[in-house]
Amino acid sequence: MNNENVLRRRLRRGQKSRIVTTAILIPIVIIWLLPLLWGLATSFKTDTDIDAHLLSLIPRDFTLERYIRLFENSDLYPVLRWLFNSVYIAAAYTVLHLLVVSLAAYAFSVLEFKGRNVLFTAVLSTMMIPGVINLVPMYNMMVRFNWVGSPLALIVPGVAGVSGLFIMRQFFMNIPKSLVESAQLEGAGHFSIFFRIVLPLSSSALMVTGLFGFLANWNDYMWPQIILGAERVTSMTLTVGLSQMQGSYNYDLGLTMTAAIVSAVPVLLLFLVTQEKVIEGIAHTGLK
Repeated sequence: MNNENVLRRRLRRGQKSRIVTTAILIPIVIIWLLPLLWGLATSFKTDTDIDAHLLSLIPRDFTLERYIRLFENSDLYPVLRWLFNSVYIAAAYTVLHLLVVSLAAYAFSVLEFKGRNVLFTAVLSTMMIPGVINLVPMYNMMVRFNWVGSPLALIVPGVAGVSGLFIMRQFFMNIPKSLVESAQLEGAGHFSIFFRIVLPLSSSALMVTGLFGFLANWNDYMWPQIILGAERVTSMTLTVGLSQMQGSYNYDLGLTMTAAIVSAVPVLLLFLVTQEKVIEGIAHTGLK
């Protein structure tokens, strides 16, 4: 009977905890979703509807006019070309980013060498340096490499991101060392162990790191604006190109919201496809 009473009390505590957690999370979700829903609704409103019902989440007069305007003038505003540029630049960056940070994470988690923890702490401390400090020296490097205006300037710099290194190292620390030691006894080298054992076990961590890297590159505005310039419209990324369009139309709130929705849709779809692996990876990264 005592065990049953203890079990019932624990179940009641668990139910109360879930109720409290749900009560806290529901307002947070609503606050997060409201701007997105408002922007989506505004993109489908007419000018009259925006003026009369600015805060409404349901369009009175549904229209696709702004989406048509956004895509029809491809000579002046090649939105599809900007979308393609952003996708392949972010995808190429993500692949290189995963390769570099996973190799570095393997070294910091599996390999034993003097000063490993001190060096890793020093690398982590670079996260405290504001990114704007690197803009001038980075631009000078791109000039020397003759990469100004080239997609390489958006892909190569930053592939060794420290946050991605931290996530991958924390996950690699959870992999049993017995697996690595067994492979070494069989004569496998570190590259063989890395590609055949460690990486296949790290799909969720790779998904998390890749998603964060993709989002960082996709949403970047300042660096593409500096390195690409405004001379070649077709070389712009989506964030830079849409900002130019908004500047041209000035006060068209509906078109601004339409452009924002277009830029958000690809990453939202990417998250929906990978959300299970992402949640799993984040949960496992904090365990040791």
